[in-house]
Amino acid sequence: MMKKLALAMLLCCAAASHAAPEPDAFFRAVSVNNVSGVRSMLLDGMNPNQPDAQRGDIPLVLALRDDADRVFQVLLDAPGIDIEARSANGNTALMMAAYKHKLEAVNALLAKGAKVNQSGWTALHYAASAGDLPIMKILLDRDAMVDARAPANITPLMFAAREGQEGAVKLLLSWGADASLKSDHGWTAVQFAQAGDKPGVVAIIEAAQKARARRK
Repeated sequence: MMKKLALAMLLCCAAASHAAPEPDAFFRAVSVNNVSGVRSMLLDGMNPNQPDAQRGDIPLVLALRDDADRVFQVLLDAPGIDIEARSANGNTALMMAAYKHKLEAVNALLAKGAKVNQSGWTALHYAASAGDLPIMKILLDRDAMVDARAPANITPLMFAAREGQEGAVKLLLSWGADASLKSDHGWTAVQFAQAGDKPGVVAIIEAAQKARARRK
């Protein structure tokens, strides 16, 4: 009887040691850039694309958001990783990398085939909002839609104008962004800039529109 009980306890302990890792522990490890912990839990069967229960962020997005750059690379190399997976709010890894000024991550994701153009918000919207010109140029060179329409028909130019990103506004206009387009609110990029009290952006767009009219 004692031998059977001891054997049962050993089997129970063995099963516990091979149990799937807890998602909460995994996402904590991702957030704090715990490379060994993340790698170990991936080997134990953690799904690298599983969103966290609290905010619905996928691991790649969480790693980029929290500047866990070494863990980001581990996740990017993980078997079965889906670089087009979306967090609950629609963010992809490429969008977050663009917003967080992570040029190396943008290049790494593009090298693995990340889509530049997709429905809804795009990486160009996020890079324009952040005013990251090098990342914007990379995306535009890869045929990013300069007038991509996000929800409410907001374009990257509108987003950059609202945030007062003068360099981004100039770059988008030089690539042919249409400043006459309107969002579902009925606002143009100039009106977004006016609402955000960005007179410098208003002046840039109005000057570009006048120059374009003279060329016609």
